[in-house]
Amino acid sequence: MSADRDPSGVALRPPVDVMRPRPEDEIPGADTTPGGLQYSLKLDGFRALAFVLDGGKVFLQSRSRRDLSREFPEIAASLRDQLPPGTVLDGELCAYRDGRLSFTDLLRSHGDRERSGVPVSYIAFDILAVPGRDVRTLPLRDRWELLGAALRDVGPPVQRVLATLDEDTARAWFRDLRAVGVEGIVAKALDSPYRPGGTRAGTRAWRKIRHSDTRDGVLLGVFGPAQRPRALLVRLPDDRAVRTSPRLTPPQARQVGELVRDRLGGPVDHPEHGPVRMLTEPLLVELREAAGRQEGTRFVRVRSDG
Repeated sequence: MSADRDPSGVALRPPVDVMRPRPEDEIPGADTTPGGLQYSLKLDGFRALAFVLDGGKVFLQSRSRRDLSREFPEIAASLRDQLPPGTVLDGELCAYRDGRLSFTDLLRSHGDRERSGVPVSYIAFDILAVPGRDVRTLPLRDRWELLGAALRDVGPPVQRVLATLDEDTARAWFRDLRAVGVEGIVAKALDSPYRPGGTRAGTRAWRKIRHSDTRDGVLLGVFGPAQRPRALLVRLPDDRAVRTSPRLTPPQARQVGELVRDRLGGPVDHPEHGPVRMLTEPLLVELREAAGRQEGTRFVRVRSDG
């Protein structure tokens, strides 16, 4: 249920689809988007919409629409006690250990985290509703001001994400904050409304740039048509065999198709990855692995010395 204004105070109720950023390899320049960009930290945590409802209830909605409030009761209580009913935030649940973000601690039970003294925060980066009003159609620059006003008198463990309009500052954060578990930067168009759902690839209005590590691997086989494969089976330096993701671009598929033409054996059924055409002679390839959990091993190119 949603409405522009609601006298009951609650204009937006769960479930609501989240707005998804599109992965990119480089931080975009501030002058590349009409209206400008906001740069914020990409944190390693659980994405969650926080609904402060009537009757003293809080719903922490995961991307799969599950309620996380029982798993993070201290966050739910803080939101309930510090924000009025009708407030809806978008943000990240983050755990901290030894001065850095710790995603694995989010997977532990609430009791385990308490016994280990692992604190959890809710870091808000957007606001979808204020009491009585759904504000998703407003541009980000206005929603950011509303978020600041909503959290002005709110204390930990709820806080607003670190953000800037300065490209140089964003690049410094990207360079310097990896050591404390920051995944990267999210660049958002200041004129953009909050558009939930959309394609799996995300929207270009929001772009996420994660830290990545480029390293060598060995091309073992191809998925899909041999002339234009869709993905590759590669062996990583730690001997894991993985399927590359996302789908190869047309130039990449052409390059690989030409190079493997005389090296392909018959199809086999890989126990983990399904039907694949294996190479009779492996090729050396360059791969990029993103720092986050949701990005796979990305094919860059076949090495010229391979």
